[in-house]
Amino acid sequence: MSVVTSCTEQLREFFDATLADDWDNAQKIHKKICKKEGKADDLKRNLRQQLPKSLFMPIDRRDLLNLLSTQDQIADRCQDIVHMVMFRKLEIPAQMREQMTNLIDSAIATTHQAHKAINELDELLETGFSGSEVDFVERLIKKVDSLEDTTDDLEQELKLVLFSLEAELPPVNVMFLYQLIDMIGDISDSAENVGDRLHQMLAK
Repeated sequence: MSVVTSCTEQLREFFDATLADDWDNAQKIHKKICKKEGKADDLKRNLRQQLPKSLFMPIDRRDLLNLLSTQDQIADRCQDIVHMVMFRKLEIPAQMREQMTNLIDSAIATTHQAHKAINELDELLETGFSGSEVDFVERLIKKVDSLEDTTDDLEQELKLVLFSLEAELPPVNVMFLYQLIDMIGDISDSAENVGDRLHQMLAK
């Protein structure tokens, strides 16, 4: 989850570079994100191989594998975003730039909050998934949900701005800008899903 969160943090730097029309720096950050996404894949693969298949574990093996896959989706989506933007040299219209930055920041904040919740997993194991630690983690997860709602609102606001600009922009660019907005929203959705997976573990 630390590697995944780092991927999202790099997105802000990537978009800052593209908005400044600094595509050389954007390319460097693109490579960093791809490297981190590869590291996340390696960690996921190694964890899957090391998990016992028959021995008793305090967490259901399937739940843990699902949690890993959900975390990995965040890194995957970050890589998808930078691939698309770099390939098309996709420029963000000036009227959308502030809202786009806010949307990215909100997606990053949601991922950070999911990371905080995941960091409590060791404490949950020590307490046997009971007591005040469970209440604390549930509050962290509720905050993830709240941040994801904020991201959804920002996503819709940005789409309205883009809708108002459609007649001024090349149709192909409009299509990819809508796709970009959705992809950034997907990061926040996946972070919320991480919280949901953890909440399912608490329920069991």
